[in-house]
Amino acid sequence: MRAAFALLLLAAPLSVVWFAASAAGQTRHDSAAPINFGADHIELQDKANRAVLAGNVSVRQAEMTLNAARMTVAYTGQVVNGSPQVSRLDASGGVTVVRPDQTARSQYGIYDLNRRVITMLGAVSLTQGGNTVNGGRLTINLDTGRAVIDGSSVGGGAAAGGAVQSRGGRVTGTFSVPNRN
Repeated sequence: MRAAFALLLLAAPLSVVWFAASAAGQTRHDSAAPINFGADHIELQDKANRAVLAGNVSVRQAEMTLNAARMTVAYTGQVVNGSPQVSRLDASGGVTVVRPDQTARSQYGIYDLNRRVITMLGAVSLTQGGNTVNGGRLTINLDTGRAVIDGSSVGGGAAAGGAVQSRGGRVTGTFSVPNRN
């Protein structure tokens, strides 16, 4: 019994580093906060209830920033206090999501405001402190702060004709180890 408990204590620091940093660094995101944006160009498509932002797109909501080359903003058609109610952001081209103590990068990203979930696809990289995890798809639950990466979905580089090819479905990464001196 003591040996099992000692093994558990020895193994704990390696697993706690990633999860403790995740839990301590991320609080519940305020998905009801206003969304501020900037872009080189905007095209409003009112009949389709969407806006297309292009060129150096930057969107900020509370403590989170989403950057991309292009973004489509879908809204419900309802207007509250003079503002349309945004339901979804679809981003492409060098997508970066920055939250306190956490940065995620990918080729594509979807922020579903109703579900409060961000899904990132294609050459995903999630960095937090000294920890980095890479894969094909990342899902971030903004209510819990839980981030899940898997090797499926769109992989790495572009193939001929602009198609995206798979990287083999593996999750890789580096976890930092605390100094034990």
